[in-house]
Amino acid sequence: MKIAVEGCMHGDLDKVYETIKYIENTRNIKVDLLLCCGDFQAIRNEKDMESLNVPPKYKEMKSFWKYYSGQEVAPVPTIFIGGNHEASNYLWELYYGGWAAPNIYFLGFAGVVKFGNIRIGGLSGIYNARHYHLGHHERPPYNDNTIRSVYHVREYDVHKLMQVEEPIDIFLSHDWPLGITDYGNWKQLVRYKKHFEDEIQQGTLGSKPAAQLLEKLKPSYWFSAHLHCKFTALVQHEEGGQVTKFLALDKCLPGRKFLQIVDIESDPGPFEVQYDEEWLAITRKFNCVFPLTTQRGDFRSTQLDMQDCRQWVKSRLEDRGVKPCEFSQTVPPYNPSHSVSNTTFSGSPRNPQTLSFLEFLDLPYVLDNVSGSRDHPAPASLTQRDDYSEDIPIEDEDELEEDVAEDDSMKPGNENQ
Repeated sequence: MKIAVEGCMHGDLDKVYETIKYIENTRNIKVDLLLCCGDFQAIRNEKDMESLNVPPKYKEMKSFWKYYSGQEVAPVPTIFIGGNHEASNYLWELYYGGWAAPNIYFLGFAGVVKFGNIRIGGLSGIYNARHYHLGHHERPPYNDNTIRSVYHVREYDVHKLMQVEEPIDIFLSHDWPLGITDYGNWKQLVRYKKHFEDEIQQGTLGSKPAAQLLEKLKPSYWFSAHLHCKFTALVQHEEGGQVTKFLALDKCLPGRKFLQIVDIESDPGPFEVQYDEEWLAITRKFNCVFPLTTQRGDFRSTQLDMQDCRQWVKSRLEDRGVKPCEFSQTVPPYNPSHSVSNTTFSGSPRNPQTLSFLEFLDLPYVLDNVSGSRDHPAPASLTQRDDYSEDIPIEDEDELEEDVAEDDSMKPGNENQ
């Protein structure tokens, strides 16, 4: 199976798909799957940009809306996770995962799916110690604080992923696992990313929960983005034991190392996204303690008698099939000739995919439960602006010369593998 791995998408789907097409033509290969490691920016219309945490000059429609509307169809099956620059209102509709557009699948805030016989897991968002133990209390429309905290990784989602026992082939995270630089050439990294050196030396560069998941899951491959550079590492988990190949990639810009083709041994195709039985059982087991306020969730005491739950899910899958629920639009797509900036729709509608998913697992819909976050506002210490570099700015020092080279260097094929 040939998999294209992409770093930060930032809404540039057209450019990434063009690059993949160029690679396919020049190398005479067929790419089976595209994986995106966050900052996907699934912006459907102008209203979604109110939930996107970026400086005003970066609030552009880009090209996702074409795929959401059906004007374009993704030429390659695409699976993505969320980062820290997202249409958070839309991703919340699909908290458990689902089709963000035809042939474009969001893995959820945490999730595991199968593509053929390849098992792919992922964790959306970035780590922030202040918000890690809180519940998912943020609801659209977001304020100046919640628009930043909504994409912070939560202990609940990590805890669910820590219950996975069956082997994971590929894992996606937006920020890097803490300490991953110890397993690669970090000295070369700091030669062109000098501001990383202090954090590497202090052991603070990266996500602590991602490191815990790396140690527990030991996937064959781990792909990340966020830090706007390419970095490779090889993690030997124990002497003579499993090895994880780590790859981080850049954002989709001219001359940057944003895309790489990885060849993974698999059963022959055709391939399609399928539900994962173990993950559905974990989701069903832990949904009753889904924390939806600023209070710390009480989920560690949940009894893990997974066998009965697993058998129940297996039986349901045999009856229903393993394909995810069908895509459906929940808001009008962007229309370049008609502005909808004054439209009154707001909040997060109940996505039919999510409703069908929960009905399948015999679970209640709780994503629009807002009483907790209103009754228990976050403590002041948790709502203050962040004073450390958890949010990598979209614009960095490497971009000073990028405007000069715009079209030539973005010609398809400039993926710099």
